[in-house]
Amino acid sequence: MTGRMVEAIDTYLGKMNVGVDGTSPECLPNVAPKTHPDQMMKALQWTGKKSVHVKEMPRPTITDPTDVVLRVTNTAICGSDLHLYLRSMPGMKSGDVLGHEFMGIIEEVGDQVKNFRRGERVLVAFDIACGGCWFCHHGYHSSCDRTNPSKVMEAMYGQTTSGVYGYSHLTGGYQGGQADFVRVPLADANCLKVPEGMADLDVLFLTDILPTAWHATEMGEVHEGDVVAIWGAGPVGILAAHCAQYRKARRVILIDEVEYRLKHAQKMLPGVEVINFKEKATTTALRELCSNEPYRAPDVCIEAAGFHYAKSWLHSIETTLQLETDSGDMLNEMIVSCRKGGRISIVGVYAGYVNHFNIGAFMEKQLTMRGGQTPVQRYWPTLLPLVQSGALKPSIVITHVLPLEQAAKGYELFNDKKDGCIKVVLQPGATEAVTMPPAAPATS
Repeated sequence: MTGRMVEAIDTYLGKMNVGVDGTSPECLPNVAPKTHPDQMMKALQWTGKKSVHVKEMPRPTITDPTDVVLRVTNTAICGSDLHLYLRSMPGMKSGDVLGHEFMGIIEEVGDQVKNFRRGERVLVAFDIACGGCWFCHHGYHSSCDRTNPSKVMEAMYGQTTSGVYGYSHLTGGYQGGQADFVRVPLADANCLKVPEGMADLDVLFLTDILPTAWHATEMGEVHEGDVVAIWGAGPVGILAAHCAQYRKARRVILIDEVEYRLKHAQKMLPGVEVINFKEKATTTALRELCSNEPYRAPDVCIEAAGFHYAKSWLHSIETTLQLETDSGDMLNEMIVSCRKGGRISIVGVYAGYVNHFNIGAFMEKQLTMRGGQTPVQRYWPTLLPLVQSGALKPSIVITHVLPLEQAAKGYELFNDKKDGCIKVVLQPGATEAVTMPPAAPATS
């Protein structure tokens, strides 16, 4: 979304006072945490477009009896955090604490928490689930009906998604985990104990990007023998390629314009093919690569980039003029490129409306398209053993490990694609964080 469009929605949010006091009867946990009267912490606060700062603020404490409070050991900058950094998503307020990929040691435990104890090391799902509504019972934790009080999202989408840590007041306004400490509501539904012997950086991405990559392959129904094309060679795109290879896709093709990201993917995932669309148009390159395939096109197309990466002048102009909120360039490329009867999977974030959507080709080619935020908790029983055994190695995307105090530098490196940056992990100074050497390539 453009800045002016985001400002207009933010004005509406401000008038409705959404997601700041946690008093909505539809919202099961309180949103705003109680704080210690005399204990402070450092946390990364959003203060405007491309403006983030580590500041001291009161430390959260138990607010609801189902809460735990974590001492954060490792937290990561997600590609979707860049939408907030660039102020492309509405609902941000100066002082909001960012971060939804984090893990740590339990410091405080509410009276009604059943499954966790002080001192245990846990992962936290980015999507805040109640564990008891219809959606949670059916595995749609990221669509939880009780954790997001945003009336604006309900008006925009018809229903709300779940709450999300540090991801604007559109998703509840919860404090994020790029901080020394973080409050985790409804802990029994949202935490996962880390097995002994597993390093933090081996399991950290079970909080979001590995389940999201797996979710992409689930929605695309990737199976043995498939040809899979993936738009976006960032952390999620690379891990989606990793998951597709594990699921025995015959060919995996990654598409991006940043050469070092494509080279990193090829180094870490032997056998992955790449397209740099700066050198050749995506649809042309895919047609050539798949010319000898039975269907002359990919079976599955995965979108792992998101809404604010316009590739054409048309969509760049229309988003600037507020004639649309999101660019549809990549979606239309997938529709044109996918084989007849093929599957399209969308895990890159979209926020609003797209013009010039090629609905005719989508319908006539008998395509299937699915998208959605990841129900992280659904995939933990599958993915934790695969990480533990080494079958999946999500740490292959890590390029930078920085102290929390250097978070602003991490955002700049990630957003501007500097210094070979693919994934940044932040380690709060109040912790004894687990570190590890650079990852070796995954083995199939």
